[in-house]
Amino acid sequence: MANVLLIAVLLSAVGSGIMAGVFFIFSNTVMNALRQLPSSQGIAAMQNINRVILNPLFFAAFIGTAVISALLAVSIFWFWGHQGAVYILIGALIYLIGSFLVTIAFNVPMNKALDALSSDADEAANLWARYLTDWTAWNHVRTVACLLSAVFFIFGFRYW
Repeated sequence: MANVLLIAVLLSAVGSGIMAGVFFIFSNTVMNALRQLPSSQGIAAMQNINRVILNPLFFAAFIGTAVISALLAVSIFWFWGHQGAVYILIGALIYLIGSFLVTIAFNVPMNKALDALSSDADEAANLWARYLTDWTAWNHVRTVACLLSAVFFIFGFRYW
């Protein structure tokens, strides 16, 4: 059973690392590139990105890591005496709160509001300016959370 747990920890570390990279590239590159476009073009591009990113590989990394993290957060208490258990629990909680919950509570509602917007609507430029600032700020949170989560999973694996 401990071997299954360690495989789950490795999968969560890899998944968290992948998601940190995805979120980082958005914060560092994609949003900055879209910011340089006229608002109508930036909106249309982000609307398309938000549709295209919803694919099986993204879901496997994002939701798969959340599922494994949730299972780890619950099952780690059966192994609480192991040295790496605290690190694994912290990694799981950081991913679940800082990546999964933040996405559901903040980024997804902003994506839905943007998707409902016509890029040439009167309020489009104002909404786009707020979106660029607010969405990117929450994306920074997700990036750091995923990176920290990966680090804690690695520590948990190492000290197991």
